[in-house]
Amino acid sequence: MSMFSQEHQAFLKKKKRGKRKIIFFRIFILFLFLALWEIASDQKWINSFLSSSPKLIFQTILSLIKTNDLWQHVGITIFETILSFLIASFLGISIGAFLWWHPMIEKIVDPYLTVCNSLPKVALGPLIIIWVGASTRSIIFMALLIATFLSIIDIYQSFVTTEQNYIILMKSFHATKRQIFLKVILPSNIGQIIKSLKINIGMSFIGVIMGELLVSKKGLGYLIMYGSQVFNINLVISSVFLLGLLSFSFYYLICLFEKQIQKKNGSTE
Repeated sequence: MSMFSQEHQAFLKKKKRGKRKIIFFRIFILFLFLALWEIASDQKWINSFLSSSPKLIFQTILSLIKTNDLWQHVGITIFETILSFLIASFLGISIGAFLWWHPMIEKIVDPYLTVCNSLPKVALGPLIIIWVGASTRSIIFMALLIATFLSIIDIYQSFVTTEQNYIILMKSFHATKRQIFLKVILPSNIGQIIKSLKINIGMSFIGVIMGELLVSKKGLGYLIMYGSQVFNINLVISSVFLLGLLSFSFYYLICLFEKQIQKKNGSTE
């Protein structure tokens, strides 16, 4: 028992060292990239007017903070993204469950889901503005078009590929379809649902920025569009940098949620 405990502790220490090493190299690569970028700009190896630099990005963000523009634009984008993410995730899980419950309907709508998912959503931008109006609603609608169909397909596929032995066992005890869904399908696919959430947050960001590029007068997408119109590359790249930070922050929050679920279920992954 003692030997097992020592081996287990050694395994956990090795796993922690591995995680720390991964985090170190992630941070190292980021800082190395920023340092090389700044050096290349200072040494005139690249044209900072066209490619900006970390120092210029930092100065641009400070300028936005001083004029009280930053939090307004960031807040608008965060609100639109969270709203789009929540709606898309709810629709993805609900419709995915509905299609699992009604396989005949799934067979009927399957080609339409595939076509809708593959449509170039940006090309529909003018139509969305006409249908919904040039407002926040059109931005949310664009984000939902991008995120929802992929979420439905992904979640439905995870539901139908659930281990069949569990389902057969439940049926042998005369379990109802509702019991099978609640006791087998849903618990077995929590991990897949969380992975779908990770994809959804990225798709929601893409949809929101596309929508803001088309109709918004506020938000990071608007800053990108405005910066490109006045040829302010520092503003464009600063906005993209902020989007990267926001995207990472939301992804990290979902990862924390995933860890809590794993702890609750007693997972060691």
